[in-house]
Amino acid sequence: MENVKPPKPPLVDAHLDLAHNVLDTGLDLTLPLEELRRRCTNDDLPTVTLPALEEAGAALVFATLFASPYHPEHNPEGYRTPDEAHARARRQLELYRRWADEGRVRLVTDRAGLEAHLRAWGEDGVVGVIVLMEGADPIRTPDELAFWADAGVRLVGPAWTGNRYAGGSWYGTGGLTELGRALMAALQDEPRVALDASHLSERSFWEALEHYDGPLLASHSNARRFVDHERHLTDAMIRAIGERGGVIGTVLYNAFLQEGWRRGDARPGLEAIVRNMTYVADLIGWKRVGIGSDFDGGFGAHELPEPLDRPADLRRLVEVLPADAFPGVLGENWLRWLRNWMP
Repeated sequence: MENVKPPKPPLVDAHLDLAHNVLDTGLDLTLPLEELRRRCTNDDLPTVTLPALEEAGAALVFATLFASPYHPEHNPEGYRTPDEAHARARRQLELYRRWADEGRVRLVTDRAGLEAHLRAWGEDGVVGVIVLMEGADPIRTPDELAFWADAGVRLVGPAWTGNRYAGGSWYGTGGLTELGRALMAALQDEPRVALDASHLSERSFWEALEHYDGPLLASHSNARRFVDHERHLTDAMIRAIGERGGVIGTVLYNAFLQEGWRRGDARPGLEAIVRNMTYVADLIGWKRVGIGSDFDGGFGAHELPEPLDRPADLRRLVEVLPADAFPGVLGENWLRWLRNWMP
């Protein structure tokens, strides 16, 4: 890829489904975004590729290991066993390693590596990747967490829709299971991995905080004030994350920003994003607000607020955010949070 000196301030996006989109949906994310769009045959316009992240001046992204679980109606091809989930996440991790070997990204696993990457990024624009496991089923047993930490995973969200560890956003909204409590104990003892509260059911969220007091974030979660659903955070949950020193990344999917929005409806403007961010900031401060776009997380450009179309458009938030909040929201808040806990 052509390397150009990136714009400042650095952009940090706390949630991108990259490997999943390559291995499970067949997108070639090494292409320029316009070329990828020309090759797509459906109506969902992709929103992110590696060249598009470089063009946006993305210093760092939290890139997922996401194994999609089986569901008879919604995902009949999903994994059915922990071994299958483990194998899929391993394949995704190998893709990130291959990209790193090819010089397309840099994997960041510790504080020294973060600082070295940021210095290099200022010259070559290569995107840094921190690996986030979304849904913990690839961890076959809690004592396998150390294996994934050794492999470079630095963030773990225990559930997605709900699994054998915890209730999640949709089909299983209960609390932590016995295995989930054991996973919290393993996280408590593993200083290299932080807990991502996104997608946890409300009951699982509070039970997790009872059993775990390490570094905490919500990589891609919005305020339930505007969309009343288990997927989103109540005021009390937002305050708890803030009190624990966490940062909350705003999801940019229209249906998570505006109650009742459906695909095909008119797209809201940037004010929908700012409304959510301001609400969270009023509860816990602007230093706890970031971006967790979830670009290509099951939706395309038509499902984003106007005029968002690609990662570079995130800099358009400068037009609507308070001037003193913009650099932090764009990336500095996530960098500060990382520097506070990374090994």
